[in-house]
Amino acid sequence: QVQLQESGPGLVKPSQTLSLTCTVSGVSITTRYHAWSWLRQPPGKGLEWMGVIGDDGRTWYSPSLKSRTSVSRDTSKNQFSLQLSSVTPEDTAVYYCAIDDGSGDYWGQGTQVTVSS
Repeated sequence: QVQLQESGPGLVKPSQTLSLTCTVSGVSITTRYHAWSWLRQPPGKGLEWMGVIGDDGRTWYSPSLKSRTSVSRDTSKNQFSLQLSSVTPEDTAVYYCAIDDGSGDYWGQGTQVTVSS
C-alpha cells in the first residue's frame, strides 16, 4: 500500500525557514514517471502548488515561490523534503505532499504549519 506522511514543526517564527519531510512507503521515489510534489492551502483559500521533484531529481517551482523554496530528496530513506525560507504569517497553511503520477490519488493527510511570533 502506498502511504505518504508529512512531518515537521507545526510552529515557525517569522523570518525563519519552514522545513517539512514527506516519508513515502509502498513505492520508491525513484520510480519512473513519478514526481513528488508539495502543495499548501492557507485558511479560507484554495490549494497552491509549490514545487516538485522528479524521479531523476530535477525540480520545478511555482514562480511566486521559487526564490525561497527548495525541494530535495533522500533516496536512501525514501523521503523528500520542503524548505521555505524567510517565512511570514502569510505562509500559514496546511501543507501536503503528494505523488504526481496522473491519478491524483496519493496524498499525505496534511500538516498544519503556523507562522507566528
